[in-house]
Amino acid sequence: MKHIYTLEGMTCGGCQASVEKNLIEIEDVTNVFVDLKEGEVIITMNAHIATAVLQKALPKKFKISKKVEHKEVAFADTSFVSLEEEKSKLAQLKPLLIIIFYITTASILLNYKEWFLGEFMLDFMGLFYIVFSFFKMLDLNGFKMSFGMYDPIAKKVPFYGKIYPFIETLLGLMFLMRFEIDIALIVTLIILGVTTIGVTRALLDRKSIRCACLGTALKLPMTEATFIENAIMILMAVLMLLNIF
Repeated sequence: MKHIYTLEGMTCGGCQASVEKNLIEIEDVTNVFVDLKEGEVIITMNAHIATAVLQKALPKKFKISKKVEHKEVAFADTSFVSLEEEKSKLAQLKPLLIIIFYITTASILLNYKEWFLGEFMLDFMGLFYIVFSFFKMLDLNGFKMSFGMYDPIAKKVPFYGKIYPFIETLLGLMFLMRFEIDIALIVTLIILGVTTIGVTRALLDRKSIRCACLGTALKLPMTEATFIENAIMILMAVLMLLNIF
């Protein structure tokens, strides 16, 4: 079942992420799409949920009210479909794939004269962290909210989501400058390992939530690609640690 609601009180991407985070955690809610411009939210649910329950889950600054009755929404399923829903997974992931392609190409160009796999991996990991942290910093509050929807640490310690982009920037600089690489690799295993656990849980629960890997500037869905993206970094870190130790 899909229902459309009017939502008052949203002013920024952080508000949007906060609404998504709180509503998706309600039992029987499988998908939440928030249209910040229109002030609307489309909620897909397995069973009917009273508007009062939705309101209770939201911070007091937001006011949610039913916009379309259930029968009208059934018709809207064929005529009112958000742009995000019309796109295929591949189309939604296009920005992520392009960014990874550019990072890979840049890493190859930095090492093509004297090719060494270890140097390539260090440059890839460094550029990966720098580029991805940049997008997160465009909207720190929004990223914190989205990240807290699936990362186990960010769920319990919101401040962790606030400093996470800076941790990524620091790790990126350490890899690119070849400074304390062993420490950077161990930290990478820890933070990405924890995040991957959260990503795996989200995929198994089959709840449609936003991936925060590129912040809120680019609306990416949580898919298997997110898991693979983290797995690649973890694999590189493991290979580098085996080489070091």
